[in-house]
Amino acid sequence: MPPMLTYPDLDPVALALGPLKIHWYGLMYLIGFGAFWALGRYRASRPGSGWTAPQVDDLLFYGVIGVILGGRLGYMLFYGFDQILANPLNLFRVWEGGMSFHGGLIGVLVAMAWFGKKLGRTFFQVTDFIAPLVPLGLLAGRIGNFINGELWGRATDVAWGLHLSCERFPAYCRDLPPGAEWSQALHPSQLYEAALEGLALFVILWLFSSRPRPTMAVSGLFLVGYGVFRSLVELVRVPDSHLGYLAFDWLTMGQLLSLPMILAGGLLLMLAYRRPPAA
Repeated sequence: MPPMLTYPDLDPVALALGPLKIHWYGLMYLIGFGAFWALGRYRASRPGSGWTAPQVDDLLFYGVIGVILGGRLGYMLFYGFDQILANPLNLFRVWEGGMSFHGGLIGVLVAMAWFGKKLGRTFFQVTDFIAPLVPLGLLAGRIGNFINGELWGRATDVAWGLHLSCERFPAYCRDLPPGAEWSQALHPSQLYEAALEGLALFVILWLFSSRPRPTMAVSGLFLVGYGVFRSLVELVRVPDSHLGYLAFDWLTMGQLLSLPMILAGGLLLMLAYRRPPAA
């Protein structure tokens, strides 16, 4: 059955001013940071939040540093370590792409620990506050992946599978006869992740944190929610070509990195609700 939908002709470059090119992917990062800032200020303005607008501004500054440095280092360590061994300067070739959520998460956690110490707050007081502010940024990032035409899912015959043109994605057609078109539709796994890791996780965390919760509970739910959603989408997502499946013809690096998140999040939830309530 031929695919019913075709990937739209989306230009990854949003605006070109001579040699300067502004990419949609970069703009999605700005949208994500903007959503974090706006939601954080809204939450800080609520009575009894314990946070102020200037603190949210500083929180964003530290978070941006953690996301960018951690995301790049994480990608090179988890997915491109051979590139670092071949040439350590590849670490700084950010214009070629390559950011890891799990690396960015580690970077943000380090930045939040540092910021919390300066502010006189515990680590989990900070992470409980920021956890509901993160998913909309994940949603924007996955939309950026979709516009870039990267991180596709496996071949499928579902009605919403997308057909890729050979002109836009020549790598998929390199083994085809001249003039032939790629006939198999692919899962739009970027949109699955945007819907689950982004929108669904945001709604869950926003509603959950709208009432008083024990310390660590919101952070724990974020880790479990993201880890489960990411692991599910990885079942239909094509792994990185230079890594492939790590085991059993289905285990991917994304699932392997998500497993500790699920376990740690479950442990935090258990500890949060077993502790005696704070005064």
